[in-house]
Amino acid sequence: MNVEKIRGDFPILETMVNGHKLVYLDNAATTQKPRQVIQAISEYYEKYNANIHRAMHSLGEQATQAYENAHKKTAEFIGAESMREIVFTRNTTESLNALANSLTLNFGKKDEVLLTEMEHHSNLVPWLLQSKRKGFMIKYIPVKENGELDLSNLEKLITENTKIVSITHCSNVLGTINPAKEIIDAAHEKNALAIIDAAQSVPHMKVDVKQLGCDFLVFSGHKMLAPTGIGVLYGREQLLENMEPFLGGGEMIHEVWFDKATWNNLPWKFEAGTANIEGGIALAAAIDYLQKIGLGEIQRHGEKLVKYAFGQLQRLDYVKIYGPEPEERGSLVSFNLGRIHAHDIATMLDSKGIAIRSGHHCAQPLMRKLGVTGAARASFYLYNTREEIDKLIEGLRVTAEVLAR
Repeated sequence: MNVEKIRGDFPILETMVNGHKLVYLDNAATTQKPRQVIQAISEYYEKYNANIHRAMHSLGEQATQAYENAHKKTAEFIGAESMREIVFTRNTTESLNALANSLTLNFGKKDEVLLTEMEHHSNLVPWLLQSKRKGFMIKYIPVKENGELDLSNLEKLITENTKIVSITHCSNVLGTINPAKEIIDAAHEKNALAIIDAAQSVPHMKVDVKQLGCDFLVFSGHKMLAPTGIGVLYGREQLLENMEPFLGGGEMIHEVWFDKATWNNLPWKFEAGTANIEGGIALAAAIDYLQKIGLGEIQRHGEKLVKYAFGQLQRLDYVKIYGPEPEERGSLVSFNLGRIHAHDIATMLDSKGIAIRSGHHCAQPLMRKLGVTGAARASFYLYNTREEIDKLIEGLRVTAEVLAR
């Protein structure tokens, strides 16, 4: 993988921050965009900007075809049966909210939803909201000290009352890559639906929904080189057919009367209102870019970077790394440096042009489990290098020297 050539596709990497060339290590929050994706957005607005599914003119037909092709390309990217199983949303959060609202309509007090203790708020709060309204119980798969899920009591956690098992594929805090298929199979044995939050896995590795066997899978475009505002909800066609829509309005209807309405065909049944057309088109361009490089190459590059970063961090005094060994994690590492606040670490690094994440990473229950209020996080992608990790380590050394005084 020619990383230097890849870096040439990302204009923002030439940006100077506080007099230093940008070192961008906040990819788990959002990734930067290559020229090919930026050009796809510009081309849409410059050449065929129009609303979709509403016009008989040429621009409308071209926009409609490009937007529908984006659904088809996304379906192929994750191994879905057809574009009917691909719903475009704003992001992973909206996808999970749609599922939590639509799937729990008939839930009662005897029903259960099983999550894990390492969930992002997006795969926790929507279920809490519905639990408050419907009265069903939420249970959690515990996290062990090494950052892995404790599956020793999985058969007991998934009961006859369990209706949904919803888990993260890769933790945005710990980097843990969970045994998704094992958990999915256990859910199906008790006739529970299995939902996978793949926001941190789909950008970094080949994910095939048929091989996993999941019922639903969700992810965000902006974590895989596409713009913000475009997300994906995959669902098995029959399940989507049986679900009630989450949003109502234009486009998602078939016919409307004053006292009733019928719904459009999939996937438009779940895409109310004017779509993020340029976002869908740009997502297709991002998929093209990733597939040209190869998800296998991207995964191997990430594994090398996180292994190198892990080793270098371990050499620093007072560093505490959270999560499993580098061979068993995704392309990120969360840590604390002694008693120095994570926000202070991030601020010091920013003065050197190094961008990382700090805080609770939208996982406050997990942070409490770890005994901290927050952590610093460095996350890597296909354009990052070992030299950038060296700059991170040097910046942390300076931070420790200055702030430990």
